[in-house]
Amino acid sequence: MQAVWNGQILAESDSTIVVEGNHYFPADSLKKEYFADSEMTSVCGWKGTAKYYTIRVGEKTNEDCAWYYAEPNDAAAKIKGMVAFWKGVDIQ
Repeated sequence: MQAVWNGQILAESDSTIVVEGNHYFPADSLKKEYFADSEMTSVCGWKGTAKYYTIRVGEKTNEDCAWYYAEPNDAAAKIKGMVAFWKGVDIQ
C-alpha cells in the first residue's frame, strides 16, 4: 500500500492494518521529511486521543491530514503509533 499526495509517496508498506476503512501504516514506513507535528487532537470513544501531522510537499501544505494514536485504548492497541490519512491523500 502507498499513501500519495501531491505526486509524492508519503508512506509505503505491505503491513497496513485496516480499521474502520482506514489503512494504518507502520511509523517506520513514513517518509518523515514530509511530516510536521500538528497542534490538533481529537478523541475517539474506543481508540482514544489522536494526534495529527501536517504534510508539506514542495510549496503545498495539507494541514492535519494524517493521524495516529500514541497511547490508544486497549481495544485499539494494534494500531499504536501507526498512521492513517485523509483530506485528499490517496491510498493505493
